[in-house]
Amino acid sequence: MDVVRQILLVLHIIGIGSLLGGFLTQMKGMKTGDVRVVPAMTHGALTMLVTGIALVGVLQADDVEVDNTKISVKLAVLIAILLMVWANRAKDRVGTQVFGAIGLLTVANIAIAVMWT
Repeated sequence: MDVVRQILLVLHIIGIGSLLGGFLTQMKGMKTGDVRVVPAMTHGALTMLVTGIALVGVLQADDVEVDNTKISVKLAVLIAILLMVWANRAKDRVGTQVFGAIGLLTVANIAIAVMWT
């Protein structure tokens, strides 16, 4: 099971990289208001959701205690990100406030994962 957990963790990190990378490539356009949700952001958020749920399942199957509060907070933040990304994925332009919130919540999700012990 440890190999499965490690593979899922790598895929989870790839998902966050895709979401954050998509955001960072569009940041230049925030000055002019010419930003949009790129497919990498949508795919990254969905990858994070699927692999995150699978990671929790694998850990619980191995009788590893999981911090349910931390996982719930991370899931709530990810669902907020996913809703914003999904709702704006087909638009040619996205408001800078919404786009900034996507980036801020993405960084917050990383911070929660790393700093919450």
